[in-house]
Amino acid sequence: MSDVSTQLLDATRTGINRAAEILRGGGLAAFPTETVYGLGADACDGRAVAQIFDAKGRPAFNPLIVHVASLDMAQDIAVFNDDALRLAAAFWPGPLTLVLPLRPKANLSPLVSAGLPTVGIRLPEHPVAQQLLTAFDGPVAAPSANRSGKISPTSAAHVAAGLSGRIDAILDAGACPVGLESTIIGFDPMSTLLRSGGLPVEAIETCLGAHLASHSANATPNAAPNAPGQLTSHYAPTAALRLNATTTRKGELKLGFGPDTQADLNLSPSGDLVEAAANLFQYLHRLDAQNAPIAVAPIPAKGLGLAINDRLTRAAAPRP
Repeated sequence: MSDVSTQLLDATRTGINRAAEILRGGGLAAFPTETVYGLGADACDGRAVAQIFDAKGRPAFNPLIVHVASLDMAQDIAVFNDDALRLAAAFWPGPLTLVLPLRPKANLSPLVSAGLPTVGIRLPEHPVAQQLLTAFDGPVAAPSANRSGKISPTSAAHVAAGLSGRIDAILDAGACPVGLESTIIGFDPMSTLLRSGGLPVEAIETCLGAHLASHSANATPNAAPNAPGQLTSHYAPTAALRLNATTTRKGELKLGFGPDTQADLNLSPSGDLVEAAANLFQYLHRLDAQNAPIAVAPIPAKGLGLAINDRLTRAAAPRP
């Protein structure tokens, strides 16, 4: 899709109903979640889902996450085991995606799951997302609302900068409070971390009473992803990114963490990982707009720091 007039909708009842109408008509509408803005399409409409891949320039082998309004809707689409039900009860609505066996009669477009027998599914916490999903009354496929591989959007302005003229509407509800994509858990056969994200791994392990297996430990090199966010180069700014930088080099901008007098922007001067996660993509957008290399301070590898480091590592990877 290209050269369309992109409507900017306020997060009012009128705007939400208009976004739902666009989805019912086979169009694309970006909407806020607590994690990042998603680019939504009717998950049962193959033509609409295909437009997501076209608008984003996303590889067709990269599966999408389905957003639902209720656990009942999720169970109509996917088969839940005991661990999945336990996690849904504890953390839905919230920043958690579960990859589960797809029900044969789920009626989703095969493009959603990239031909896999599983589907990633989530019940978001953001009130505007919940109102939109309730108004639409069906599953909505929604990856992040940005060009594929670029920095994820945490505001309507970020969405417009990348996708204006390529999608039908953007539902604007301000900044996303979590600022990192959802944590993704699979069950094949053990409960496995497929992508770290806005829900700390430690909270999930406490809920399950067991350690999560690691997808990366058993991953086949160059294998197609079985969940979003697994491509080596992803979430990338245009500028070069240098990680674990304690000093800056000539011409670099500094993205700091903790007390840091050299930082041009600081994810959290107090060293708060929740604050850092919420600021990560927003600050990368702001620094990237200055057309200079970016040096990033070390981030502790614990709690949400695991997800922040995952995003930064992919953002700094060599570009395809």
